[in-house]
Amino acid sequence: MSTKTTNETTIEADPDLPTIRITREFDAPVEKVFRAYTERDLFIKWIGPDSIDSKIHTWDMRTGGNYRYTSSRDGEEIAAFYGSFHEVRANERLVQTFTYEGFPDGVCLETMTFEDLGNGRSRVVGLSVIDSMEARDGMIASGMETGVVEGYNKLDALLTGL
Repeated sequence: MSTKTTNETTIEADPDLPTIRITREFDAPVEKVFRAYTERDLFIKWIGPDSIDSKIHTWDMRTGGNYRYTSSRDGEEIAAFYGSFHEVRANERLVQTFTYEGFPDGVCLETMTFEDLGNGRSRVVGLSVIDSMEARDGMIASGMETGVVEGYNKLDALLTGL
């Protein structure tokens, strides 16, 4: 279950470009947040909405590596995602592709930047470039916002224990 947080998640869709920008601040240093994004055993604890369980099948977190994970609800697989890690720059930047297996032609390019805000706080800004406006709008309509917000709330709770 998600915990309450004072940090808001901002999700913006550019009206003229097929992009989604997600911005979130954390009450944790950038090193801990980056670890939670890149370490398999941490990532799986927070990704996605409260109503699902996820399982990592492949996780080769390095520049040139790849990943694949599935999400289940009540024991039934409901989604699978995969991609490649194009750049892994510790505590600064993560660039990857992201593909939902149910829509394999819709490859997104995602860049996450990790910013040190000082005083043990950090910010992550994710920019997803999607192949079309239609695919971008479909992603937003899929309930993505719930998964992102609930996932980040779980990440807040996880970071307090790191």
